[in-house]
Amino acid sequence: MTQTITTSVDINKAAYVLKNVALKTPLQFHRKLSEKLGAEVYLKREDLQVVRSYKIRGAYNLIQSLTEEQRLRGVVCASAGNHAQGVAFSCRELNIKGVIYMPAITPKQKINQVKMFGGNNIEIVLIGDTFDECQAHALEYTATYNKTFIPPFDHLKVIEGQGTVAKEILEEQSNIDYVFVPIGGGGLCAGLISYFQTYSPNTKVIGVEPQGAPSMKEALKAGKPVVLDSIQRFVDGASVKKVGELTFEICKDKLTDMLLVPEGKVSSAILQLYNEDAIVAEPAGALSIAALDQYAAHLKGKKIVCILSGGNNDIDRMNEIKERSLLYEGLKHYFIVRFAQRPGALKEFVNHILGPNDDIVRFEFIQKHNKETGPALIGIEVKSREDFALLIERMDSHKLNYTLVNQNENLFEYLV
Repeated sequence: MTQTITTSVDINKAAYVLKNVALKTPLQFHRKLSEKLGAEVYLKREDLQVVRSYKIRGAYNLIQSLTEEQRLRGVVCASAGNHAQGVAFSCRELNIKGVIYMPAITPKQKINQVKMFGGNNIEIVLIGDTFDECQAHALEYTATYNKTFIPPFDHLKVIEGQGTVAKEILEEQSNIDYVFVPIGGGGLCAGLISYFQTYSPNTKVIGVEPQGAPSMKEALKAGKPVVLDSIQRFVDGASVKKVGELTFEICKDKLTDMLLVPEGKVSSAILQLYNEDAIVAEPAGALSIAALDQYAAHLKGKKIVCILSGGNNDIDRMNEIKERSLLYEGLKHYFIVRFAQRPGALKEFVNHILGPNDDIVRFEFIQKHNKETGPALIGIEVKSREDFALLIERMDSHKLNYTLVNQNENLFEYLV
C-alpha cells in the first residue's frame, strides 16, 4: 500500500477517540535495569493492554473513522497475531462485521483469542501456508466483495493510533533521552517519532529489529522499502519482509539508530522478564529490552523508555525459547561424537570427559556393525562458558573424534 503524507498526523485526536477503548498502560520504573545501566529505565507496559498489545490503538482508530457505508459493507484483515486481535475487538466494539484471514498453520491458541475478542462480529478464514499467501487471499476477497481492508501498519490512521503510546509516556515523564521501540512494519515507530518530534524533539528514538528480519535496516540502506528474500519468524510480531511505504517516509530521517538483536538474545530477555519480574512478554515485546546491552555506553545517566509492545506468548513456545536462550548464552551445545565401538567407550566419556557441572540432555546412538567407530548425537548443558572451554579441552586431550554441531547451521537444523 502506498501513500503520501498529505495530512498531518493528529495523535491528540486519536487519543480522544481511544480514551474509552484502549487502556492507558503503566509506565513502570525498572530498578534492576536502571542499576545495571547506571540510568533511569522505564517500561511502557503495552503487554497489559486490553488485547495484550498496542495493536488495538491503530486498528480501532482506523475502523471507527470509516463512513457508514464502509461500516455496513464490513472490513477485512490478514494477520496471525496481535493485529487480528485488535481488529476483532474493534469489530465487536463498533458492531461491524469483519473477516479475518489467518494462515492455516496458525496455532489454535491464537485463533481462540481472536474468536474471544471478536465474538459473533467476525468470521475467521484459515488459508495458505504462509502469511503472504494468506494476505493475497484476503486482498482478493476484499476487492471482490468491495469491503475495506485494514492494514497492520501502513495507514495514517493506524500510525495515529499507535502514536498515542508516546502521548501517554510524555504525560507521565518529561526530558526523556532515549526511547527504544520494536519495529516490524514500522507503524508504532512512525507514531512515536511523529509525536516526539513535536512535543519532545530532543528525545532520540532507537529502532530495534530481530536479526533474522532486518526490513527497516535494509530499507534505510537502500533508501526505500525493499522486500527481503527470506526472514526468520521467531519474533513473529516484528518479522515482516517489507516495511510500509508511509512508515518508512516518516522514520527514515528521524530514527537516531537501528539495532539488530539476535533471536537468542531476545529469548534470554523473555526468560529474564518472566523469572525476575513475573512479566510475560512475547518475543517482539522483549526486543527493546534485549537491545539495551549493545547501547549501554550511551545510556549512563540518561532517562530511557523501552516499549514492551505485547504479551501474547503461547506457553507451548517456552521450551523453544529456553533452548534458543541456552544456545545464545553458550550454555547448550550439540556434538556428533564418533565413539570407538568397544565395551566401555561411553562409560569413559561420562567418567573422564564430562565435568562436575556438565549435564547430558540428549543422547542418540545406534551401533554400527562391522565399523570401528559409531557416531552419537550428544546435547550437553554447562553452567558457564568457562565450563564449556574446559569440556573442549578434555575432549581434545583425550583425542576424541567430534564435530560441534552448533557451528554448522545446516547440520544443526537437520539434527536438532
